[in-house]
Amino acid sequence: MHRIAYFISILFFLLSCTSQSTVSTNNRYTDFPQVQELKAKTIQLDTALFRYPFRIHASDNKAVVLDLHGTDHYFHAFSYPEFHYLSSFGKRGDSPEEMLSAENFRWNGRGLWTLDANKSELTELQFALSGDTLLHQEVVKLDKEILRALDFVVYEDSTFIIPDYTGDNRFCQVSSEGKLLRKFGTIPSTNKEALENARPALAQAWRSFIDYNPRKGVLVAATQLGEFLEIYNLKDSTHVVCVGPHGEPEFHIAEGYGIPTGIMGFGDVQVTDNAIYAVFQGKTFKDIMESAKQGNKLPDGGQSIYVFSLKGEPLRKYVLDHYVHGIFVDEQKGIIIATDVNKDEPIIEYSINCM
Repeated sequence: MHRIAYFISILFFLLSCTSQSTVSTNNRYTDFPQVQELKAKTIQLDTALFRYPFRIHASDNKAVVLDLHGTDHYFHAFSYPEFHYLSSFGKRGDSPEEMLSAENFRWNGRGLWTLDANKSELTELQFALSGDTLLHQEVVKLDKEILRALDFVVYEDSTFIIPDYTGDNRFCQVSSEGKLLRKFGTIPSTNKEALENARPALAQAWRSFIDYNPRKGVLVAATQLGEFLEIYNLKDSTHVVCVGPHGEPEFHIAEGYGIPTGIMGFGDVQVTDNAIYAVFQGKTFKDIMESAKQGNKLPDGGQSIYVFSLKGEPLRKYVLDHYVHGIFVDEQKGIIIATDVNKDEPIIEYSINCM
């Protein structure tokens, strides 16, 4: 009965998607009505683990940090909000329960899902009854039609949404068994030549970090290059494109690949019940290369967090005293937890006034 109900729910979802047309609007912004400077408080950890802490998400009484260049493990679990170390998982290696790479992870109940792009698989883990270690529950091999998944969200507890890097669409919806169900959305580019002749390179340039809020039905994509933020409301089929001063990603094509030439854009994004928070960098590739030639490496990450309403209206800009990559916004506590890969003590906390 459970499987029958599952397939019926998928059928109704697909029928509803084909019967509704997406209504798109463009919002251009040049500035934010409020600008606020924030000063960080360093969170003292009881262990030294990180090489490149890239993402951080918390749920209930636990926080997990993704270490993109971890020596032995990709993930480290802590108590939250105390940040006492619990355990490490996602061991590096090529055996069945090890990982070749780690792109992101998402909470799902009392466990979480991790994404390994090199193995093209999603893995579900759950915390043991002791609460300090994670146990493998399920491995989902992704359909071969899905081109190198680099991010994902869990949709309606039974399917996944993954960016589409073929360039044909914006997203893939994937079943709990890893099968491609459908594609939706289009890249909102004005580059007609790339749309017609170089869609994979265009998709590379438009690589986006994504997040989804199931309570609001809001899916957001923030471009790693340029300054485009897209808001898909999957409940009412509206689509809002927020375009900042730097515009769409700039690139040139070399041997089929999109080579960036403009700016580093957004670095992370989170959709809460009240707003959208996005880390913004704004460094030009010209400045990055010139600094590297002079032996002066620019700080890694962004020094701004942009806040938008769920409908794409610019609300507030936070100016930070650190360069950060990953963020976790806890509106109930009125804080943002962030990762700073440039510091030896990389987990920091900002106090905010919530929307």
